[in-house]
Amino acid sequence: MSMQTAPIGKKVTVRTIREMKGVEPITMITAYDALFAGIFDAEVEMILVGDSLSMSFFAEPDTLSATMEQMLYHTKAVCKGAKRSLVVFDMPFGSYTHPQQALENAVRVYRETCAEAIKIEGGREKAETVRVLSENGIAVLAHIGLMPQSVRAEGGYRVQGKTTDEAIRLLEDAKILEEAGAFGLLLEGMKSEVAAKITEAVSIPTIGIGAGKGTDGQVLVWSDMFGFFEAFKPKFVKRYLDGADLIRQGLRQYREEVKSRAFPDEEHSY
Repeated sequence: MSMQTAPIGKKVTVRTIREMKGVEPITMITAYDALFAGIFDAEVEMILVGDSLSMSFFAEPDTLSATMEQMLYHTKAVCKGAKRSLVVFDMPFGSYTHPQQALENAVRVYRETCAEAIKIEGGREKAETVRVLSENGIAVLAHIGLMPQSVRAEGGYRVQGKTTDEAIRLLEDAKILEEAGAFGLLLEGMKSEVAAKITEAVSIPTIGIGAGKGTDGQVLVWSDMFGFFEAFKPKFVKRYLDGADLIRQGLRQYREEVKSRAFPDEEHSY
């Protein structure tokens, strides 16, 4: 029997997320428009406007083509629909190559959208960027482990933390980013035991994706978890709905009714 959880009442803030560590698992999902953001709002604590939209909705091979303008556009739309969930802006590839550039772009995010935090990929090499952003009033969700924006440099998607050296480096990166001011950590594509150790070692919440159950929360791409993206299904994705099949069923019924002139009927005519 599944437990039915009530919709979120009060507005979720960065402080809310911090205070959930060790108390209650955090739920997070992606969204790219007002329609779905409105559906997801208050059902999860956090909504990520992810650069994953490049793959899910633009059929790109990776996330690197996403631009600041695209991400700002989609974040504005998400903020129209999400009133209670915490909205996180995913900084696209090339938008935070050095601290000053990151600050300038993050300030744009705060000025032009209602997003309450930004996410950046990178370990210790991004510590100074995280520090500069945090010191200037920007809430940062740091992202370590498998980093999609580095997929071309890495030569593909590879699970992280398989060796002792990798595990130690990930743990050190997590501590460095916490010290730099990150309010949370997104742990992607890493061995479950490594993610669990990181979660225990830091005082900020961790959100996992392909990182096992030992994190403080979980995030999935909505089109993956609801069965709309069919190109491939990562091992860590659980499909909670066969969305594409449901759409096809409805579409076929519509087509049949139009062909047979059953639609529109008297009920649906003026």
